[in-house]
Amino acid sequence: MDILKFITAGSVDDGKSTLIGRLLYDSDAILADQLEALHASNRKNDDGTIDLAILTDGLKAEREQGITIDVAYKYFETDKRKFIIADAPGHIQYTRNMVTGASNADLAIILIDARKGVVEQTTRHSFLVSLLQIQKVVIAINKMDMVDYSEDTFNSIVADYQKIAAKLGITDVTFIPVSALKGDNIVYPSTTMSWYTGDNLLQHLETVEVNRDNTAAHARLPVQWVVRPQTDELHDYRGYAGRVASGAFKVNDKVTILPSGFTSTISKIEMYDKEPAEALAGMSVTVHLKDNIDISRGDLIVNSAGEPQLSSAIEADLCWMDTRGLDTSLTYLVQHNTKTVRCKIREILYKVNINTLEKDFDEDFKLNDIGRVVIKTAEPLAFDPYQENKANGGAIIIDSRTNVTVGALMLRQSAE
Repeated sequence: MDILKFITAGSVDDGKSTLIGRLLYDSDAILADQLEALHASNRKNDDGTIDLAILTDGLKAEREQGITIDVAYKYFETDKRKFIIADAPGHIQYTRNMVTGASNADLAIILIDARKGVVEQTTRHSFLVSLLQIQKVVIAINKMDMVDYSEDTFNSIVADYQKIAAKLGITDVTFIPVSALKGDNIVYPSTTMSWYTGDNLLQHLETVEVNRDNTAAHARLPVQWVVRPQTDELHDYRGYAGRVASGAFKVNDKVTILPSGFTSTISKIEMYDKEPAEALAGMSVTVHLKDNIDISRGDLIVNSAGEPQLSSAIEADLCWMDTRGLDTSLTYLVQHNTKTVRCKIREILYKVNINTLEKDFDEDFKLNDIGRVVIKTAEPLAFDPYQENKANGGAIIIDSRTNVTVGALMLRQSAE
């Protein structure tokens, strides 16, 4: 069954956790023990109904403060689709958490409080969605019950948001008026907004088309392990194991090994005890080649008809995730798929004020800052521009002294 991964984002108190709680509750996706704990909870809404936000507020601090701090992942399914939900924090203090949760999302739900309309944080969340190349966006205009389910209010917010979307290049946007508290247009159609004739939220999530890149042009297999048993029964066995990051490989495809540049042809694909003719993105496989080539962990097998860029100086967008600021004098580690090499931040081109979208040329890069940098790596990386292939365009920066992940990279283009 197809899986849709989506993230929710919005300002503090816009009702993200309540919306997800309502989605799970009304679609009967709550386990019996969770349901029992929910009914036994002392947390109630002002009208005496159960506070559904506690289904996602897992941290004690979240329950006490009524805010989302860390990304909470929830899983559920309907007859039509499986879902992975990332409930992301909305506050600017937790920008790094949202970036982490959104990095693998197919769709983003951005909540807007109908009473407040488009606010500064709406622009910030939309910028992050645009930066992370999430193609499908749902604007859930929440708390419609508090504006008397006004169509004029809904239309005004739609017009305001469309200006932001145009500025950021977000083109696939769906607007849905909802009340997470009352359940309007979440799983069931609203009986109080007859003027809205579109799908409710669950219907949209079940039917929205997500583009899966299964083309040969973006076929990328980061080598995780060279399988060489060297036993009497498997004396000549040599396979290259890994998870297909993007695209599709087929038997008899001509492939190139990077960074070496050697070429060969796929002779066989193994997956468990089967030998499929094709390996698609997300499949863990072992690939056999017709030629014996020096290949090791960290190398990248690609289709020769669509090779990525190969460079040791790369321009990239950087989200800084450490409480200690970026130090351009230090040598860090960059991990790109299965390859880890030393690197330095050669140049900070600019930072982005993610509330105003203006460029800031202050080179003091701190926690939650986002901007454009040039990295210099000890060995060349075989990468695709993030905007063309997220799976082979993302990387992380690690502090070699502490082994802590300190930054997320969206690789853009060669800087050589």
